[in-house]
Amino acid sequence: MCGTEAKREGVSVAGLVRSRCERRPYADEASLAALASELRKAVREAHASLKSGLAEANSVLAELRARREAAHVDKTPTRKRSKKAGAVHA
Repeated sequence: MCGTEAKREGVSVAGLVRSRCERRPYADEASLAALASELRKAVREAHASLKSGLAEANSVLAELRARREAAHVDKTPTRKRSKKAGAVHA
């Protein structure tokens, strides 16, 4: 019986037995695999977005620090020049 069926399907008896014994995934398993794939894709996209957002935030923080340091340098008192005798001020 197996030999006849194998000939009809164009495979060897071993191939026929192997194909009959292979466990095919149920519909729920296939759906779960598809959802898991979508989840992995969404996680990759979220990770990339977070990485980009963190880079932008760090850039803004660095710019704010530089501005604060520049403002602090501008406010530090400098030594006043002494007035020369006889100088005319306009």
